[in-house]
Amino acid sequence: MIDVPTERFEELVGEALDAIPEELAEHMENVAVFVEDLGVSPNLLGLYEGIPLTERSPLSYGGMVMPDRITIYRRPILARCRTEAEVVRQVVITVVHEVAHHFGIDDDRLDELGWA
Repeated sequence: MIDVPTERFEELVGEALDAIPEELAEHMENVAVFVEDLGVSPNLLGLYEGIPLTERSPLSYGGMVMPDRITIYRRPILARCRTEAEVVRQVVITVVHEVAHHFGIDDDRLDELGWA
């Protein structure tokens, strides 16, 4: 396991988000992204909470809807990696995976695409 300081890890998450193609990123309104050390499971790398775009109704866009939430879990990712390069790769995979859920792509399809 490698130790990457929280600040550096947050930078890596930001860089992964910045790498999302503009034509997709422009549809990511009302999405908050967080970095936390641990989730409910020590094996959970990331979590999407919200209403996927494919399931939204016109009422989903009203002013009363809370932002979707993507959380990337630092310690489980670090536990899987031995180098910072591996951390960078795993952060990208995890960010893409959780953003895909925002767009309505399920785990089976992500597995087919190699992003599970």
